[in-house]
Amino acid sequence: MSQFAVITGASAGLGAEFARQLAAQGYSLMLVARRADRLQALADSLPVPCEIFPADLAREEECRRLVQALRDRRVALFVNNAGFGACGAFPELDLDRELAMVDLNVRAVHLLTKAMVRQMQHQGGGALLNVGSSAGLLPAGPYMAAYYATKSYVVSLSRAVAAELRAARSPVYLGCLCPGPVNTEFNGVAGVRHALPGLSAERCVASALAGVRHRKTVIVPGRGMAAAMALSRLVPVPLLIRLTAHQQRRKLGG
Repeated sequence: MSQFAVITGASAGLGAEFARQLAAQGYSLMLVARRADRLQALADSLPVPCEIFPADLAREEECRRLVQALRDRRVALFVNNAGFGACGAFPELDLDRELAMVDLNVRAVHLLTKAMVRQMQHQGGGALLNVGSSAGLLPAGPYMAAYYATKSYVVSLSRAVAAELRAARSPVYLGCLCPGPVNTEFNGVAGVRHALPGLSAERCVASALAGVRHRKTVIVPGRGMAAAMALSRLVPVPLLIRLTAHQQRRKLGG
């Protein structure tokens, strides 16, 4: 019997690539996202059994509906990937859009992390991968202030829960993927006008799944980005924030 994986935010970008690579490994899949037509098209293209679960995870009741649907399923891998960003000066960004981002990037990730850790403990094991960002490894991100804050939450939560699971000798693994720029739809959704060069989605996901196999807590794909994140710890925080602001202004054409 094939193992069963669940991927949120599966209709495009990293989520769709996770689906393709996990299908190639023989997993049966549940694909979760808002756009049912895109989920169905992806499911039809894959050589494994796929279920689609249309849901807007920015709504708490939709997260709980997903949890209920998985209650009696043995989930080998849960990829907590759904999320989006917004780029611009903080006073100018739309508040409702930012709050929707907090609901999806923070509340949904928190709710689903807790639910899946509990379920995997009950079933005797499993793997959970939260998709954070290299943004979550930095102290702040001017011109993407709320997005960086949400990803800092994801990284901090993941590290803490992973430490608890290790201390308890739990059979449940939790990791956090922290990529730098990736060539997906993210920049268009975030309002980025001048995207920085990024990794391919294929390479990012391959690195992520290798990290899961090796039970890494924080997975930073790409040697260059991994080195940059390591070096950033040596830079004084005020200077690092100024450097980050410079990079973000470039995305806005500034």
